[in-house]
Order: sequence, then C-alpha cells, then structure tokens
Amino acid sequence: MFRKASNHMEVYLDNSATTRCFDQVAELMTHIMCEDYGNPSSLHRKGVEAEKYTRYAKEVIAKNLKVNEKEIFFTSGGTEADNLALIGCARANCRSGRHLITTQIEHPAVLQAMKYLEDEGFRVTYLPVDKTGCVRLEELERAITGETILVSIMHTNNEVGTLQPIAEAGALIKRMNPRILFHVDAVQGYGKFKIYPKRMKIDLLSASGHKIHGPKGAGLLYVDEKVKIKPISYGGGQQGGMRSGTENVPGAAGLAKAVELVYANLDQDVARMYQIKKAFVEGIRKINDIVINGHPDENGAPHVVSVSFRGVRSEVILHALEDKGIYVSAGSACSARKPQPSATLQAMGVEKELLGSTIRFSFSVFTTMKEINYTLETLYDIIPMLRRYTRR
Repeated sequence: MFRKASNHMEVYLDNSATTRCFDQVAELMTHIMCEDYGNPSSLHRKGVEAEKYTRYAKEVIAKNLKVNEKEIFFTSGGTEADNLALIGCARANCRSGRHLITTQIEHPAVLQAMKYLEDEGFRVTYLPVDKTGCVRLEELERAITGETILVSIMHTNNEVGTLQPIAEAGALIKRMNPRILFHVDAVQGYGKFKIYPKRMKIDLLSASGHKIHGPKGAGLLYVDEKVKIKPISYGGGQQGGMRSGTENVPGAAGLAKAVELVYANLDQDVARMYQIKKAFVEGIRKINDIVINGHPDENGAPHVVSVSFRGVRSEVILHALEDKGIYVSAGSACSARKPQPSATLQAMGVEKELLGSTIRFSFSVFTTMKEINYTLETLYDIIPMLRRYTRR
C-alpha cells in the first residue's frame, strides 16, 4: 500500500541486505501470532501448543546443521548471535587468556564487539586479507599464541561475497590448540552452502532468518555443548538461561520453515544463482572502466557481485537505478545510513578513487534472467550518461 506507481519493472537486487519472505513462512507465522499465540513458558494448553513450535524449530535447524538440539539458541538476529558468541565466550574463558583473533573484513556486529572487548582489556589481532578478500592461513597460524582463546572468521563476506577457508581454518586452529574456540559468522553463507559445524571444527555459528527468506528479528546461535560461555542478558532464564526473555515463537518457527524451504532444492537453486551471476558478470564487463571486487566466478558466493564504476559516486548510481525501479546497495546495509569508506574494500587494497564508486548487486532464488537483462540494459544507458555529467 506504500508502493508508488511506476512504469518500470521492479527489480530487487539487494538480497544481501534482506530477502523477501517465503509465502509459507509468512502464513505459518501469521497462524502462530493469531491462533497459537501462547507463551511457551505457560503451563496451560496454549503454552504447550506454543512450545511445540520452538521444539519443531530446534529439531529442523539441529538436523540441518547435524548438531544436537540443545546446542541451538534463538536470538533476535545475526548481530545478537555474534555479540553473545564473542562477549559471552571472552568473559567465560578470560582466565585461560585474553587474546582474540578476527579479520579486517568482518561484519560490524563482530568488529564492534571486538572493539568493546578491547575496552574490557582483551587484545585483538585483526588479520589482513589478500586482494580478493580472502584470509591467508599462514597469517592466522602466525597470529595464534598461548594466550589465544577465540578466533572469529566469517563464512561469506557480505560486501563482496568472498568465501573464507573455514574448514581449513578450523583444522589449523584445533591442531595448534584444541582449546581455542572457533566462531563463524555464517549470516551470508547459511542458506547458500551446506555447513556442518562438527565436521568443520566450528564451536559457535551465527545465522539470521531474514537473509534466507525468513523473518527479520529471528536468528540463531549454535554453541557446541563443550563450550564455556556466559549469557550477556539476564531475566527469566529461558533457553537454559543462555538467552532470557519470552521466546519469539513465530520468529523461531518462521526461521525453521525458511531453513526447510531454502535447503529443499539447495543444489539446484545455487546452480541457478551461479548462472545468473555469470550472465550478470559477462554483461557488466561490457561497460568500460569497471572493476569487479572479489571472485566474479564460482570461487565466490553465488549471490553477490561487487562492482566499482570509475568516475561515478555510488549514491548517484544507486538513485539512478532506483528511478528505474532497480534496488541495489552501496555496501553493507548495516552502515548505509552513515556512509563511510568500506573497511572491506580498503583491506582488499581497492584503489582509493573506487571506494566511493562501488555498488553491490545481490541475487536470490526469486531473481530472474529478465530482471538481470533489464538491469544490464539500464546500466548501459545510465553509466555513460552519469560519467558525462560528472565530468562537466
């Protein structure tokens, strides 16, 4: 009801920021909110009915990750999951050491939590990355000391789609010291890849519902049962005291339903997204003076393409595309209201001139080739025009 009338096709290519909810997810959540709306902590029948949904959600997600149900905790999203993992584990294990390791290209939910822990007296090493945005394992190995208690490396970069060597990093960490905890922010990778924490030596893993066609305000944290972790919020003791507060039953159930749906045809859907990515990359390379950041092929994520357009500001391109009904991003949506040079692009060594000229295009299972072709044709028209305008 808020949509403005437009003569243009509407193309949503900002799926790394958020995704359209699956219809089945919305229907399930509506039913729970309007019919089975009890508090799962209540002892009457309405409470028991609600609790069944949280049990269902844990069963679905635990089975998907091949972990135990008691190792799954529901959060308000990826940010809370990251904060709980990092701050909770740092505080619980500080007697063993006060050194933490992460990378220079993490999501703000990790980087800001690390800055907070530095204020609490922890020492943090921020690993550099190569020009594609990938962590070097030899840098990780050099950074680990006898004081190291936790390493946090994202699975998939949210800005350029670079995939990190998570399984190799997990094996390296545990080989050097089995007691070091390994946290993975999988917010952008979950729902695109099969991730098995036990097999990959991951102790803690964060994910979020609205990145996989589930609800906003619903996320999860996997915590291996052997991990020492303290809660960072206190109250009624729900979720074993790990995350107090009345459970978001429709959110948890909607998240689980999204997991079921997104993994039902994962291989087929991901292969199709890679085809779309390939067509988009081939098409965009016809534009002069552009740089594709990260891996433009199957070495990167299937749903993200970061492109720098020399000579045109990101915001100008973004709004020019918006006028044509195409929605994209100038970077991470979490910092979009306060535009700053991308820490990820800087860490990758992208030219200073291009830092403010980069657009992120991100796809989903709903993206069509018709939408890609329309976007490319629009870019062919507007980029030369914008360049002529800015050079006057």
